[in-house]
Order: sequence, then C-alpha cells, then structure tokens
Amino acid sequence: MITFIPLYAFTRKVPVYESFVEGAKDGFGTAIAIIPHLVGMLVAISVFRASGALDFMMGFIAPALKGIGVPPEVLPLGLLRPLTGTGSLAYTTDLISVHGPDSLIGMIASTIQGSTDTTLYVLTVYFGAVGIRNGRYALKVGLFSDIVGFVASIAVCLLAFS
Repeated sequence: MITFIPLYAFTRKVPVYESFVEGAKDGFGTAIAIIPHLVGMLVAISVFRASGALDFMMGFIAPALKGIGVPPEVLPLGLLRPLTGTGSLAYTTDLISVHGPDSLIGMIASTIQGSTDTTLYVLTVYFGAVGIRNGRYALKVGLFSDIVGFVASIAVCLLAFS
C-alpha cells in the first residue's frame, strides 16, 4: 500500500507530494480543532481519579465481584478503559507487574485491554473533528460494547484459565 498508492497517483499524473502536503495542512487544522475536546476529557478523567471517586466506587462493587469469583483488581480497568487508553494501559502494566502475566488477573487485564475500546476518547476526537454535536446513540452503543467486552473477557478467562 505504501508503494502502490504513490505509484498509482504518479501514473495518473497526480502531484503526489503537493497532495500530501495539502492533506497534512488539513490534518493540522483538525488536530487544532480537537484540542479543546481532548483537554476537557483529560481534565474530567484526572478529577475523577484524584477526587477518590474511583476508590469510592471500588469499595461498593468489590465485595460483589469477590462473591462471584471475579478478582476485584480488574474493576478499575473496566472503568478506566472507556475513558483513557494511556491510563488503562498503565493500570494493566501495573497489574501485570504485581500479579504476573500468567496470573488470572494478568490474563483478564490483557484480554480486557484487547477487547474494549477508549469509547469516550474516540467519540471526543472523531466527533470533535467533524463537528458532530449529538452523539448520544453512539455513546450508548460504545459504552454497551465496552461492558459486553469487559464481561466477556472475564467470562472467557475464568472458563479458560481457572
């Protein structure tokens, strides 16, 4: 693809370099346009974590998870993953370094990381870039798919590895 597209454009007498530069200019404008959306999302995530709201939620849900055999250590990953890719990756790395990559917690964390997406980040970036104001249906579907991916990751790992 990397060689085919420029060669094809060249054979069609398309000014390849000039077209690339023009596209890069448009990309720069898009990047500038989404910065306020990204800053707002990152501030909200930081406030959520720093305020202790995440720890507060963990205190209520952890006993129920233990009751059904789910390690409560993976719950923050399920909450962080739709919000931030970097934060969830850092948390996954921490879980793996503490519990080991071959532990049930490490396998569940890795599976969650690969089976869910950073829904709020994706919606912020893509919708902010093209100016979509009403993304409530996309948000509902995205968060629902994250929940399904989280539950399925835990179920598959419990069935396969415990």
